[in-house]
Amino acid sequence: EEQKRLLENRPDQPPRPKVLRVAIIGAPNAGKSTLCNQLLGRKVFPVSRKVHTTRCKARGVITHEDTQLIILDTPGLTNPIKAKRHNLEEAMLTDPWDSMKHADLVLVLVDVSDHWTRNSLSKEVLRCLSQFPHIPSVLVLNKVDVLKKKFLLLEIATDLTEGTVNGRKLEVKSSPKQDSRSSVKLPLHPTQASPPESKVPGSPFGQEKNQAQEGSGLDRSSEAGGAGTGEGPEHHGAKDLKDMKGWPHFQEIFMLAALRGEEVDTLKRYLLMQAKPGPWEFHSDVLTSQSPQEVCDNIIREKLLEYLPLEVPYGVTQVTDVWEEGQCGELLIVQSLLVPRESHKRMLIGRGGRVISRIAQEAGQDLMNAFLCEVHLKLKVEVKG
Repeated sequence: EEQKRLLENRPDQPPRPKVLRVAIIGAPNAGKSTLCNQLLGRKVFPVSRKVHTTRCKARGVITHEDTQLIILDTPGLTNPIKAKRHNLEEAMLTDPWDSMKHADLVLVLVDVSDHWTRNSLSKEVLRCLSQFPHIPSVLVLNKVDVLKKKFLLLEIATDLTEGTVNGRKLEVKSSPKQDSRSSVKLPLHPTQASPPESKVPGSPFGQEKNQAQEGSGLDRSSEAGGAGTGEGPEHHGAKDLKDMKGWPHFQEIFMLAALRGEEVDTLKRYLLMQAKPGPWEFHSDVLTSQSPQEVCDNIIREKLLEYLPLEVPYGVTQVTDVWEEGQCGELLIVQSLLVPRESHKRMLIGRGGRVISRIAQEAGQDLMNAFLCEVHLKLKVEVKG
């Protein structure tokens, strides 16, 4: 009831409010929801190793002093063929595009630990950026902690930006003393959000710049127009996109490890600096636009994706039977999980009820962390009638 009241009532406003709407886009499973949770400081969005955990767009709200950041967590950009394969709703195709329409800034998240996809943006992401060339965009390289050969970040950054950042050309400089163990230093222009000694906002490697000088470097030497000139990037046609691996209009590159929270604060400070004067859209006590029931459904579904094989979890329907608040503020939730087949029911329950018990236990703990109260969660499994 409190959440509903906060969402429906007019938000409080400081004397000079500022606001920034940030859309986070990327391929499925790039770590968008994990990054959102780290920025918010609480887990309110579901995360899983399986793709398409996020099924609809949701807003996270960060209020800091006179500034409000509205984070638009969107489903991974996909296409109709993949959507049909995973039995995804129509919203999975339209929500990321809808979020872009309302964004002041877009973060493009790339998983650098995936060697199959890390050197090029997906066609869906490129199409999305091309459709909204007037919206400033920032490249975020995620999971850099997993990458053992740090010098590869130079190559990845060059490929994903087409060699251009903020209107300036990037040039790779090679040294005879190539050392795969050396740290990375990308001499992009520093922002106020980063310490003076670190040339890349968000790069965890700035403090080891002396080692990096013996490896490879990027030099943004010559002007290339676009974002740096204030004219904005031009619209790219379908033929242009076919030949593109990256996007030459990013304003910044950030490198972080969202799961461990490394350098997330640097990105957060940068976002706060980009906010423009404007009224707040949410009350300062609001953390997400989701209802408590939606948060609950998402967290339980996250566990289903984690512990059920193949396509099984995508066919589960969740029905909340009981949602009651006790006298001491504890929350009792009873939810039915409806599955299409008896075999799926056996898988979900597990031998001796171990699987369903583990799901209920872990989901219950996450709900306590999200709602900051005692939660008693009971799950029932039934075959759809």
